[in-house]
Amino acid sequence: MPPAAVRTIRDLIYWQYAKIISNSAGEGKENYAFIMNRFKALKEGEIEWSSAIREYVKEREVDSCIYCGSMEQLTTDHILPRARGGPDMADNAVRVCKSCNSSKGSRRLYEWYGLEERNDLPRVAEGKYLKLLYSLHGEGGTLDSTPKSLCPRCDLGKRCPVPGKLSVYCLEGTFTKI
Repeated sequence: MPPAAVRTIRDLIYWQYAKIISNSAGEGKENYAFIMNRFKALKEGEIEWSSAIREYVKEREVDSCIYCGSMEQLTTDHILPRARGGPDMADNAVRVCKSCNSSKGSRRLYEWYGLEERNDLPRVAEGKYLKLLYSLHGEGGTLDSTPKSLCPRCDLGKRCPVPGKLSVYCLEGTFTKI
């Protein structure tokens, strides 16, 4: 669960991205002080997330499945599935093997990985996903929303392991086009 300073969707996106920054800096995703420092810097606009070009270059360093590393039967996965309202654009796509693509199906990224494994997401996939979710929540006017206002609109319902509390599922549970 995020710390008490993380109250809104915007905060949670910054918190998750701060964990990516921490891990990329060699501090790991558990260094609370470093993550909090990066979270505050993102929130105050002192730093920004990496550009789409940098993400593209990082993703293309190795032509393999972003999730498992396989080089066999590569295809394209929409991180936020089209069936869930995800856009058909490069910022919502990653290279994956057919097996991972089939396994993920129409589930959203955190939904597929699960709450326990959320810190093990590949950096490029999660980074692109967080930027996309930030944009979509911005368009939907929900960046400053809290669980109280989002839970009634979330499609996870009883499957949510932390109902009423802010979790990564709050970031994606309202994208339910299916």
